[in-house]
Amino acid sequence: MRKDECILTINGGSSSIKFSLYKIEEPLKQMFNGEIENIGTKKAKLNFNNFISKRRNTIKIQSANHDEAADNLIDWLENQDGFDSIKAIGHRIVHGMSHTDPEIISPELLKELKKISAYDPDHLPEEIRLIEVFGKRYPLLKQVACFDTSFHTSMPRVAKLLSIPRRFYEKGIQRYGFHGLSYSFLMEELYRLAGSDIANGKVILAHLGNGASLAAVKDGKSVDTSMGFTPASGLPMSTRTGDLDPGVALYLMQFEKLSPKKFSHLINHESGLLGVSETSSDMRELMEVEATNRNAKEAIELFCYQTKKWIGSFTTVLGGLDTLIFSGGIGEHSPEVRSKICDGLGFLGIDLDEIKNMNNEAIISVEESKVTVRVITTNEEVMIARLVNDMLNK
Repeated sequence: MRKDECILTINGGSSSIKFSLYKIEEPLKQMFNGEIENIGTKKAKLNFNNFISKRRNTIKIQSANHDEAADNLIDWLENQDGFDSIKAIGHRIVHGMSHTDPEIISPELLKELKKISAYDPDHLPEEIRLIEVFGKRYPLLKQVACFDTSFHTSMPRVAKLLSIPRRFYEKGIQRYGFHGLSYSFLMEELYRLAGSDIANGKVILAHLGNGASLAAVKDGKSVDTSMGFTPASGLPMSTRTGDLDPGVALYLMQFEKLSPKKFSHLINHESGLLGVSETSSDMRELMEVEATNRNAKEAIELFCYQTKKWIGSFTTVLGGLDTLIFSGGIGEHSPEVRSKICDGLGFLGIDLDEIKNMNNEAIISVEESKVTVRVITTNEEVMIARLVNDMLNK
């Protein structure tokens, strides 16, 4: 493999595409990254940050859908240093069912992803379209699927089961879990920072961002997670409900006359922090008005209360707790939220140092705390690049 070869990572969301280019060396060197945001609106733009030239810029683009956004991204990439050296493209695929390892994207795999796209209508269709656009423009370039669900394939069967008739389990209706690329990165970082004994202990990972979930990890393997069959389950999130009584779904569809499409939009785009606060889906904006806006205050309280419940639940699953890690946009940058979540968890051995917490230090628990509480910045893109690089070197 030539020293100047690169890996492009693509992380497609429902209205955005994040991308990064890494030069293949040890360790991988990030050349640039960026994001196309507000896809499908007149506010669509491409933001990028070149780490070599130290240049940042924002370009307004036409982007009616993911196909057009991907074409615009490729047009832009073709004019960047390193594009001609791309060895492979790594895609974050949110739902991979029972796939455990990264895979070269073949027509057969693409067909399978299309078949299960109904499992995650907010992510998979767009991810598939990105794969197809890149494949059409560069058919000889390897594309690799990195599955967000793979981290959780180690969960025991009892943690995967849903209490519905068994015939549905045989059709793949089960708990899968998500944010696996983030969790894989966090565990690698914990191993690097604290060593194997700590990384193989009893760990709870809290990825708290627009999408939010927790994972219980023991001996370096996922044993349970808050998200289940889809990324809409578990914690209340920016615009997603989190866990919801099935009776509520039946009531809304029957008496509020919500079609499946409208119900899907409700639970994925109108709920969570946005729905409860009726103000914003952004935790930062809610914190700013918490003192004067009761709805905003209740939305924050609900998020922290539910997170606290999952921490208690997972401590029971693990039989104790050694390390709690906060990550994601909220987990990394909101000391107030971290403090609210950890308040009252002293009986579990969690004792925050509020000064360290407010300063966003790497370890925010007091030295005497039985549980070490850490803040680690996650990086899904570099995890994708590492997985693709490992695959290319096999």
